[in-house]
Amino acid sequence: MHRAVLAVVAIAIASAATVIAPRAQTSDGPAYTADGRLNFPAGYRTWVFLSSGLDMSYSPFALPGRHSFTNVFVNPGAYESFQKTGTWPDKTTLILEVRRGETSGSINKNGQFQTDIVQTEVHLKDEARGGWAFYGFRDQTTPATMTARTADCYACHQANGAVDTTFVQFYPTLLPLAREKKTLSTGYLAGEAKK
Repeated sequence: MHRAVLAVVAIAIASAATVIAPRAQTSDGPAYTADGRLNFPAGYRTWVFLSSGLDMSYSPFALPGRHSFTNVFVNPGAYESFQKTGTWPDKTTLILEVRRGETSGSINKNGQFQTDIVQTEVHLKDEARGGWAFYGFRDQTTPATMTARTADCYACHQANGAVDTTFVQFYPTLLPLAREKKTLSTGYLAGEAKK
């Protein structure tokens, strides 16, 4: 009987310690291969969802008749930091998921819905590797090489990004926060003043 009571007490103490003890934090930052390619952040669908766009294009040459949705996710640690500061910390990882838009399917009679992933891109802030960088993934299993810094996306984000070269202007829950924290870029504010 004495051993049974001790066993129950030991289990109760172990259970309480599990509840009280702080959980080990898991990193939601980037992971690279030995040769410097970025591993795809496989758990991004559980990250913070920022926004979705329909048929958005930064070019006037969009293809007619083809529809696409863009979904943007950010790692939870970066989102939490943005809530406090109005800007992105080092190791921020933004995922742009591009999906086909369809009109015909199941019971749908009007409007569009999302289907297959067409492509996935990452916009990543890593100060140890030169700051913000882009990575395009052909699939979600093969690590990606960084997009060359001469690509148009860098200049476009630098000129038009509302906060720290990112398009916070398209994230309706973050834009008011950036206004409040006064972290909107001068380029973005100048563009808004012209409207």
